[in-house]
Amino acid sequence: MRYSLALAFLLGTLCYAQTPSALESDPKGWQDIMPNASLAGWTRLPFMTTTPMAQESQWKVENGVPICEGDKGHDWLRYDKELADVIFHVEFRYTKMEGKKGYNSGVMIRNSADGTIYHQAQAGEQGTGWLFGSIMTDGKPVRYNLRAQLKEDRVKPAGEWNVFEVRAEGPKLTAWVNGAVVSEQPESGTTKGYIGLEGEGFRIEFRNLKIKQLK
Repeated sequence: MRYSLALAFLLGTLCYAQTPSALESDPKGWQDIMPNASLAGWTRLPFMTTTPMAQESQWKVENGVPICEGDKGHDWLRYDKELADVIFHVEFRYTKMEGKKGYNSGVMIRNSADGTIYHQAQAGEQGTGWLFGSIMTDGKPVRYNLRAQLKEDRVKPAGEWNVFEVRAEGPKLTAWVNGAVVSEQPESGTTKGYIGLEGEGFRIEFRNLKIKQLK
């Protein structure tokens, strides 16, 4: 019995082993990209919808904190510098709403300028974190979704801060969530693109937005 308990404890420890974020592992070479109140250097665009965007933006900065109110449709906030190999570090927290489910946002990487081609780590409630998106195949965008291949459930519930890092290096994309790599896409179909944040129906705050370009 003692051996069985010891083995169970060891397996549990391995399952929840923590790997430091890239930012923690090597804090040198990172660029702070937190937007200012005017959102200069970032562009709001519709995402996966034909409905025109509301004139009033659901994105704002309060006391230095970028916030998506989540009440004006489906869009994304694009960082306006095209990037090749890069790590995008994002920390986010949903405003908890009693009785609500389906919290939804995304951390994007290697998107086309208009978002037609996109890749994102699904940032929602517990059980998310996987990569999905579209890859250009024979001249057409073809969807993929790695939900079934999610390695671990690392996302914390609404009201708590989560840390995501999405990495694009060569053709490969990885999503690191709260201490471990949880999703990997070996072929992104492109070598450069845009990073961004998704707004889709829920109030969400962001902090500590940083990038590290890889040589």
